[in-house]
Amino acid sequence: MAQARDGLLAGKVAFITGASRRIGRATALGLAREGADLLLNARSAHDEVEGVAAEVRALGRRAAVMMGDVTDEAAVARMAEEAAAAFGRIDILVNNAAIRRQAPFTEMTYADWREIMAVILDGAFLMCRAVLPVMIAGGGGTIVNIGGVSAHIGARHRAHVAAAKAGLVGLTKALAVEFADRNVTVNCVAPGKIGGERSASAGVSPKMPAEILLGREGEIEEAAGMIVALCLPQARFMTGQTVHVSGGLYMP
Repeated sequence: MAQARDGLLAGKVAFITGASRRIGRATALGLAREGADLLLNARSAHDEVEGVAAEVRALGRRAAVMMGDVTDEAAVARMAEEAAAAFGRIDILVNNAAIRRQAPFTEMTYADWREIMAVILDGAFLMCRAVLPVMIAGGGGTIVNIGGVSAHIGARHRAHVAAAKAGLVGLTKALAVEFADRNVTVNCVAPGKIGGERSASAGVSPKMPAEILLGREGEIEEAAGMIVALCLPQARFMTGQTVHVSGGLYMP
């Protein structure tokens, strides 16, 4: 086992939704390397998220798996209660759970629309509402919502995803305003085209836009690195912002 070291997040507890793979997994490991203990959520990928928990423990940090659907209000309340009971506090929340299906807009059903909205936007709402009282009771903390570049430049056949991710930008700003006096910062990371193996729910990966200034896809660790950075003490003066990790594809 790797020897635990004191890090900038030593003593802190982070809750990550959608933590079984890709950006969620990389963020969990990045936060663990900075000293945080981890609460790892997945809806159904039990073996994968247990594997991430084992990796966190190998870094000398505590890890607990929280299986549950972020669109289920009762399940979210249960996870928040179990998390607080297990580790006593929640200092960081990363709303990463998402699905990214695709369909031509005129063929998109309302069920298609609601499925995406429920996971990306409703899930973030439910998680924030359940975790914020615990976070505030512990003296404040950090929320990072994971948006996407499609909310800012659009995307063919992904109107539901773009709309849901745009909703996260609004939620980020609203919560930043409402909870600033409770020592809670709220920011959004918007990844662009990120490479690596994708889950089945992500749909077909679109072609890499020619407008990416750096001329390549991003790496999972590059997106996760920005999320981790926003959770560090040095980022405490930053709130209500959307940070783009897109290789220059979008420059607000």
